[in-house]
Amino acid sequence: YLAHRLNLPPAVALIVGGAGMAFIPGLPRVSLDPELVLVIFLPPLLMDGAWFIPLRRLRRHLVGTLALAIGAVVFTTLVVAVATHLLLPSLPWAACAALGAIVSPPDAVSARAVLQRVSLPTRLSALLEGESLLNDATGLVLFRFAIAAAVTGTFSTVDAVGSFALLTVGGAAVGAACAGAWMFVVKRLEDEYLIIASSVLMGWAAYILSEQVHVSGVIGTVVCGLICGWHQHTVFSATVRLRGTSFWGVLVFLLEASVFMLIGSSLREVVTRVGGFEVVFDQMAAPILWIVLAMVLARFVWIFLFDGVLVLSRRLGYRRFETLGWRASSVLSWAGMRGVVTLAVA
Repeated sequence: YLAHRLNLPPAVALIVGGAGMAFIPGLPRVSLDPELVLVIFLPPLLMDGAWFIPLRRLRRHLVGTLALAIGAVVFTTLVVAVATHLLLPSLPWAACAALGAIVSPPDAVSARAVLQRVSLPTRLSALLEGESLLNDATGLVLFRFAIAAAVTGTFSTVDAVGSFALLTVGGAAVGAACAGAWMFVVKRLEDEYLIIASSVLMGWAAYILSEQVHVSGVIGTVVCGLICGWHQHTVFSATVRLRGTSFWGVLVFLLEASVFMLIGSSLREVVTRVGGFEVVFDQMAAPILWIVLAMVLARFVWIFLFDGVLVLSRRLGYRRFETLGWRASSVLSWAGMRGVVTLAVA
């Protein structure tokens, strides 16, 4: 209510409110199980984004989407790793890379929560929606590689690329299989409430099954959502689509609100674990601020550099891709908020 009255994004109020509640005497301490947080919140939110994104628009802006979802995440990981190693030389490179992978993927929930009240150009919306569907997979895979390098002391680029391809293709195959099974079953369901419930459960089914066979649960959920959303007009009646859309809207609102409250509420446990606010301010404040600055600037550099390449290519006669311009690039650069995935992986 206060956020609406003060014209602030509700997500900000929920995070601040959760952080404030975390330090109220007498309230129980909130302790997050990261695996549980990812399983509960990530699949339905990814499913919602994939279900309602226009597939033709995603395909039209696929190059730009991949440049953000893969290129920007890898570039940010490298920049943060270098900045961290310069600030804390005692940290091994693998640990710095792990930190970079943790903070590199922008959060779909955060960006949508802040931008939902703003009317954006179609291309910007498509890039942000497409990026938010795929960048978590890139960050999680990079994190796995960094941890493996920290444990074994070795890193192979060839093995990393091969593993990334296997995780991506495997996740897509599992997601497509889940979507095919869902369409086969849902055509035979007569109860519209069962039909709507099945569409929600498919996000968790695709994610958990993908993780069980050791491929990307994020890619599995996204592919499942894209296929199911594309075919919803052939398997759903108009009444079911209307009711399903309303149900999805309420469910996503509750999940997003819970996520931001949990992010704020986890602050007390973090501060307690590191030794209190004195340790945070004396030893961690400066490195944290520099790392956050490096993280933010890395996205600006990548997006403006990529747009510069498009400008140069058009001047050389290759006019297939439109440039963004400095206004759109600035908005896209600022839309890099971090959220539930970064918190859970950390």
